[in-house]
Amino acid sequence: MLPPRAEGFVQLGAALPITSSTTSKLEGPSVVASSVLEEEDSAASVRTPPTFVRALVAGAVAGLSVDLMFYPIDTIKTRLQSQQGFVKAGGFKGIYKGVGSVGVGSAPGAAAFFTAYENLKVNLPKHSAAFSSNPALTHMFAASGGEFMACLIRVPTEIVKSRTQTSAYGAGASSLMSATNVWKLEGLRGFYRGFGITLAREIPFTAIQFPLYESMKTKLSENYLPDKRKPLAHEAAVCGMIAGGIAAALTTPLDVVKTRAMLEAKVRPAAYCFQRADGASRRAASVLSIPTRLAQITSQEGVKALFAGVVPRTMWISLGGAVFLGAYDLVSDPFQLKM
Repeated sequence: MLPPRAEGFVQLGAALPITSSTTSKLEGPSVVASSVLEEEDSAASVRTPPTFVRALVAGAVAGLSVDLMFYPIDTIKTRLQSQQGFVKAGGFKGIYKGVGSVGVGSAPGAAAFFTAYENLKVNLPKHSAAFSSNPALTHMFAASGGEFMACLIRVPTEIVKSRTQTSAYGAGASSLMSATNVWKLEGLRGFYRGFGITLAREIPFTAIQFPLYESMKTKLSENYLPDKRKPLAHEAAVCGMIAGGIAAALTTPLDVVKTRAMLEAKVRPAAYCFQRADGASRRAASVLSIPTRLAQITSQEGVKALFAGVVPRTMWISLGGAVFLGAYDLVSDPFQLKM
């Protein structure tokens, strides 16, 4: 039995509803502060999709950073894949030739990729159960859509860059001179030479890289990071490096075909014709005839030629993937910028 006065307090307590404010007053400021910190940790551990503007800016920063940093390796890779040979294409001389075109196209190309990728990654699961139940499929299709948008900007700059790197219009040709020659000799179509092959290379590449990258980040978070927090930028960078290297090595033959198609400048048309078995000369395979081009390179130069530049390409894309995805992860996440 409780004393009458104690019973009165119990009855009063039962009659009053206990609200969060009441609990806060009873628990004291230390518990409230702890609750706020837990909410912040929870928000930081589950990354919300970046806004359109943040994705745009983060993509531009990521694209420009990686392309300018690793441009010399890309130049060496392009010259190794050139049909005229590494030394004739320029060797180790002028490894920053064509960098102007990259400065113009890199930022908008990467920005277009990430804005499309983030948008599709959020919206695809809303429209189909196939995507909502399969994150890897979502990332595969979202990355492919992002690549298509990026290639509309990237391919013209790749044309100018690769021809400047290999001195297709002369040893002293600048990016502007190469662009002018492409326009004069081939018109607008010349800037999109190799567009189909570029897509055919990039879509398999992203179909391998991004599901692998996202999966590695998820596994890292669930199995190795404290409180299952989301990976920080440097941790995401390691995931991007591994995923990019694997995808780069596997898609090198498609990259060789793409480079050859882009280097077929209309300066010396006979340079990209080849002899048939009966001795007649015919034009090289069309831009979209990837199997024919692969067979042509294999028959004339051997299987080894399909993997020309595989070491610098894998090294460049591995390191580039670390910078590209690490920089994007950092700039696109407001929580990391506040740290």
